[in-house]
Amino acid sequence: MNRKYLPLILMLVAGAITSIVTFIMKYPLVWMLVALLVVFIIFYILGSVIKWLLDTFDRQNAKAALDEGEVIEKDGDGETQTEDGQTAEEEK
Repeated sequence: MNRKYLPLILMLVAGAITSIVTFIMKYPLVWMLVALLVVFIIFYILGSVIKWLLDTFDRQNAKAALDEGEVIEKDGDGETQTEDGQTAEEEK
């Protein structure tokens, strides 16, 4: 899944909400810009951490899916058995 723009989208949405709220509350322009800068920084870092966590979970899930392959063992007499003890002919 493509999560390349997740931090940017999260940051911009939070910035838009901050701009609207500070405008409605009639903050001075300097305080509006300071609040906007702080929100941009915080939400960009938060978005980056969330993206990193989701990517890590995807890598772990992909690795677990590869590791779940069925194990086939061979007996000494040449018959193959699966994990549950059935021979290859019994499965068919």
